[in-house]
Amino acid sequence: MNQDNKQLIKDIQNLLNSYNNENTTTINPDLLEFMDRGTLISIIDSLLDQKERSKELDKEWLEKFKKYDN
Repeated sequence: MNQDNKQLIKDIQNLLNSYNNENTTTINPDLLEFMDRGTLISIIDSLLDQKERSKELDKEWLEKFKKYDN
């Protein structure tokens, strides 16, 4: 496995760990070594999209709460 793929796997692990501080996710690089760079980047893109959607849902929920507060 090349250094670029190792870094991409670390990035995936960091993204997964940024969702919840209670649980730590570790990825065995051997499980992802068969994936090419494009697949690993696709996983990162998907995680970033999920994170963005989650932020939007949180923002919508907070806006509804704010309306009821007034």
